[in-house]
Amino acid sequence: MRIVVKIGTSTLAHAAGRLNIRRVEGLVKVLSDLKNQGEQLILVSSGAIGMGVGKLNLPGRPADMPTKQAAAAVGQCELMYTYDKLFGEYNHTVAQLLLTGEDVRFPHRRQNFVNAMERLLELGVLPVVNENDAVATDEVGEATTIGENDTLAAIVAECVGADLLVLLSDIDGLYTADPHRSADAALIPEVGEITAELRALAGDPGSALGTGGMATKLKAADIAMACGCDMVIANGQRPELLYDIAAGLPVGTRFLGRRKGA
Repeated sequence: MRIVVKIGTSTLAHAAGRLNIRRVEGLVKVLSDLKNQGEQLILVSSGAIGMGVGKLNLPGRPADMPTKQAAAAVGQCELMYTYDKLFGEYNHTVAQLLLTGEDVRFPHRRQNFVNAMERLLELGVLPVVNENDAVATDEVGEATTIGENDTLAAIVAECVGADLLVLLSDIDGLYTADPHRSADAALIPEVGEITAELRALAGDPGSALGTGGMATKLKAADIAMACGCDMVIANGQRPELLYDIAAGLPVGTRFLGRRKGA
C-alpha cells in the first residue's frame, strides 16, 4: 500500500518543545519495519516550530510571525537531522520536501511535486513533507499557503493517490463528545459520511505548540474520502498501532474513502 502518515507536534515533542526521543524512536522503528514489509510510506511531519522553540530556549510558542518563522527555520534543521539519523540506522533514506500553498494550487507546480514524489518512491526513499513555515504564514490569514498539516497530509495523499492516510494525534479518534470533559464520550470507530452532526463534535484549535484540532482532521477527511482514500485518526503515543491500521484492523476512527463506482 501507499500510506501517508502525519504526526503532530504534540506527539513529537514534550510540552516545553523539546523532542520526545522515546516516541520518535518508536515511530521510526515501526515505519522502517512497514517499509521492510513492502509498504510505500510518506511522512508528513509537524514539529518544526515546536522544536525550534525548544532549541532557541523560548518560553513558549511565539506570538509574532517573524519569531515563528525563525523557530521554524531552526527547528526544521533539527527535525530532519533526527529523521535522517534514526531512519539511517535501519538503512532507509529520507528526503525533505517543504511546500507552500502555491506548490499544490498551481497545476504545473503541483505536477512538479507529484513527479518528485513518484521518483523518490520509485527509488525507495521515504519522503518527509512539511509546509515551509519559514515563509508560509497562513496561520495568520495569508491565503497563499496551506496553514496546518492535517490538510497538507490529505493534499499529499490526494496528489500521490495514497491508499491510506493516518493522522497520529494526542487523541484516540473522533468521539461523541469531548473525552476530556465528558465521562460518557464514546469513540466512533467508523465514519462513512461526514455529517453536520459530526462537524459539531469538532473541538478547539489544538495544543499550545500545535495548530491542529478535530475540525482540521474532519477537513482532511473530506479531502481523503473524496479521492477514495481511507483515513484513520489514532493516538500517536502508541506508534505500534500502525501495524494494525495498515492491516485494516479497527483502531481509532476510520473514515471510509468513496470508491469509484460505489
